[in-house]
Amino acid sequence: MNTSTEMVLPATPHAWPPEPAQRVILHGVSWGTYERLLADFQDSHAAHFTYDRGALEIMVLSFKHEIFNRALATLIETLAEELQIDFINAGSTTFKREDLARGFEPDSCFYIQNEERVRGKKELNLLVDPPPDIVIEIDISSLSLNKFSLYAQLGIPEVWRYDGNRVFIFKREGDQYTEVDHSMALPLLTSVVATRFLEESAELRSTVWLRQVREWARQQGRL
Repeated sequence: MNTSTEMVLPATPHAWPPEPAQRVILHGVSWGTYERLLADFQDSHAAHFTYDRGALEIMVLSFKHEIFNRALATLIETLAEELQIDFINAGSTTFKREDLARGFEPDSCFYIQNEERVRGKKELNLLVDPPPDIVIEIDISSLSLNKFSLYAQLGIPEVWRYDGNRVFIFKREGDQYTEVDHSMALPLLTSVVATRFLEESAELRSTVWLRQVREWARQQGRL
């Protein structure tokens, strides 16, 4: 197996410096090896695995990564609650399809439009069940696997990506993703507002920040 040392995505300016080697990308990995690694780490949250037709990304979760991940997940939960939108936070559930030779563990993901279709289920099978409606990707590393093709093949309709500078919202259109201003699952939320709230989450006391998020949602609901 070969280890990748190249950036897959073009460099973008970061408000936060890229993290040091928190990820490694291996090539020539079999599906069986991927599944054995998942089994070995099924009770551990120390690493995430992404598999794309023989390429395997192993990501070790840092404190900074999880701070941003949890803040965005909390933002979605709080807005959905205030706007009376049902949701299921599926966290970093492993989603995989052997027929496509692809699998991933999102930083966070949510069922919103398809919440009713998976409500009450204990296990999910992407051959019959819908994929999550929102996938959160925190990518502040100097090395990462481009996952958009994988997301498209698995049918993810909406991806939120934070690159250390801003939150981007992408909408699936066929086999491609297009950057959009508004979330489809939470139409009142824009990428600009999401970025602002994420920045404020790192500066404000958590109780103050949550009050501001709730007040903003209530104001939107009154418009």
